[in-house]
Amino acid sequence: MAMKKILLVVTNVDHYASGLDTGLWLSELTHIYHTAKEKGWEVTIASPKGSTVPIDPESLKPLILDKITKDYYKSPAFMEELNHSKTLTEVENKSFDCVYLAGGHATMYDFPDDTTLQSIIAKQYESGKMVAAICHGVGGLLNVKLSGRAYLITGKKLTGFDWFEESIARRKREVPFNLEAALKERGVIYDKAFIPMTSKVVVDGNLITGQNPFSSKEIAKVIVKELERSNLKKQY
Repeated sequence: MAMKKILLVVTNVDHYASGLDTGLWLSELTHIYHTAKEKGWEVTIASPKGSTVPIDPESLKPLILDKITKDYYKSPAFMEELNHSKTLTEVENKSFDCVYLAGGHATMYDFPDDTTLQSIIAKQYESGKMVAAICHGVGGLLNVKLSGRAYLITGKKLTGFDWFEESIARRKREVPFNLEAALKERGVIYDKAFIPMTSKVVVDGNLITGQNPFSSKEIAKVIVKELERSNLKKQY
């Protein structure tokens, strides 16, 4: 099986407009990172500004922190890599088999309007390669336009952190916009788990989305499965 190259995009924002701390939701990075590394694939971590990546303190709470994520958080090598993330401009002309947008509420501030990120995603998608996003990272797809000027996500089936889950997370008054409503305004076929805060992954061609942090393990497995399937198709 040929080695795959994965681009993991993370946030640089460390607080809401109110000043409350936020950042990357760590498990939404660690599970895809771990799964790809187990496969021996090449992983690149990038962010809009590069360098330091803040971690949402909520994602580090004992009741939330799973073993894989805890081990990576305690790994000096991983944290060194995370806090020396590439800038998006450094990687925008490189080739990847999958571009994955990790979440965290912070991504609602620096993902949607980043034109370099939009360009990376549009090129990736139009080349028939995989684009994946999880939770609030799905907001990075909102303003991506394809070469025909249509929005990438219009008419696509996908998921993302829903508004009721925002209530459960007690962040409705903190977030800059309602992600579920914004997705629906773009004309997506929005799908979500029957039970809030449970895993949900949606595949629509080469677009894969996960609803919330609890989808981190499943989306990693689905990405690997789909990438290996596409590799088999090329062989036969």
